[in-house]
Amino acid sequence: MNTNALLDWFTVLVLFALLTAPSLLGHIQDRRIDRQLKRAGQQAPRSARIHLLPARHGAERAAHSRAAHSRAAHSWAA
Repeated sequence: MNTNALLDWFTVLVLFALLTAPSLLGHIQDRRIDRQLKRAGQQAPRSARIHLLPARHGAERAAHSRAAHSRAAHSWAA
Protein backbone atom coordinates (compact mmCIF):
# COMPACT_ATOMS: atom_id res chain seq x y z
CA MET A 1 0.00 0.00 0.00
CA ASN A 2 2.86 2.38 0.71
CA THR A 3 4.29 1.87 -2.76
CA ASN A 4 0.97 2.76 -4.36
CA ALA A 5 0.71 6.04 -2.40
CA LEU A 6 4.31 6.88 -3.29
CA LEU A 7 3.62 6.32 -6.99
CA ASP A 8 0.50 8.48 -6.75
CA TRP A 9 2.48 11.35 -5.24
CA PHE A 10 5.21 10.92 -7.82
CA THR A 11 2.64 11.01 -10.63
CA VAL A 12 1.12 14.22 -9.28
CA LEU A 13 4.54 15.86 -8.98
CA VAL A 14 5.51 14.88 -12.54
CA LEU A 15 2.23 16.23 -13.95
CA PHE A 16 2.67 19.45 -11.98
CA ALA A 17 6.21 19.84 -13.34
CA LEU A 18 5.02 19.21 -16.91
CA LEU A 19 2.24 21.79 -16.60
CA THR A 20 4.32 24.52 -14.97
CA ALA A 21 7.56 24.11 -16.95
CA PRO A 22 6.49 26.15 -20.02
CA SER A 23 5.35 29.04 -17.85
CA LEU A 24 8.53 29.06 -15.80
CA LEU A 25 10.73 28.86 -18.89
CA GLY A 26 8.84 31.76 -20.48
CA HIS A 27 9.27 33.83 -17.34
CA ILE A 28 13.01 33.12 -17.31
CA GLN A 29 13.28 34.11 -20.97
CA ASP A 30 11.37 37.35 -20.35
CA ARG A 31 13.70 38.26 -17.50
CA ARG A 32 16.73 37.59 -19.72
CA ILE A 33 15.34 39.79 -22.50
CA ASP A 34 14.55 42.56 -19.99
CA ARG A 35 18.14 42.47 -18.74
CA GLN A 36 19.46 42.64 -22.30
CA LEU A 37 17.23 45.62 -23.14
CA LYS A 38 18.23 47.42 -19.95
CA ARG A 39 21.92 46.81 -20.67
CA ALA A 40 21.53 48.00 -24.28
CA GLY A 41 19.70 51.13 -23.12
CA GLN A 42 22.46 51.98 -20.70
CA GLN A 43 25.21 51.45 -23.29
CA ALA A 44 23.59 53.46 -26.10
CA PRO A 45 24.86 57.01 -26.49
CA ARG A 46 22.35 59.70 -25.67
CA SER A 47 22.03 60.84 -29.30
CA ALA A 48 21.28 57.30 -30.52
CA ARG A 49 18.23 56.80 -28.31
CA ILE A 50 14.93 56.73 -30.13
CA HIS A 51 12.04 58.83 -28.92
CA LEU A 52 8.97 56.64 -29.23
CA LEU A 53 6.41 59.36 -28.57
CA PRO A 54 6.55 62.06 -31.25
CA ALA A 55 5.23 65.56 -30.70
CA ARG A 56 1.53 65.13 -31.33
CA HIS A 57 0.49 68.74 -31.86
CA GLY A 58 2.48 69.25 -35.05
CA ALA A 59 1.42 65.90 -36.48
CA GLU A 60 -2.26 66.57 -35.76
CA ARG A 61 -2.11 70.02 -37.35
CA ALA A 62 -0.43 68.60 -40.44
CA ALA A 63 -3.06 65.87 -40.75
CA HIS A 64 -5.88 68.40 -40.39
CA SER A 65 -4.41 70.75 -42.97
CA ARG A 66 -3.93 67.90 -45.46
CA ALA A 67 -7.54 66.78 -44.98
CA ALA A 68 -8.80 70.35 -45.44
CA HIS A 69 -6.67 70.77 -48.54
CA SER A 70 -7.88 67.47 -49.93
CA ARG A 71 -11.54 68.40 -49.39
CA ALA A 72 -11.05 71.82 -50.96
CA ALA A 73 -9.35 70.31 -54.02
CA HIS A 74 -12.23 67.92 -54.68
CA SER A 75 -15.57 69.64 -54.97
CA TRP A 76 -17.37 66.29 -54.98
CA ALA A 77 -16.24 65.62 -51.38
CA ALA A 78 -18.10 68.60 -49.98
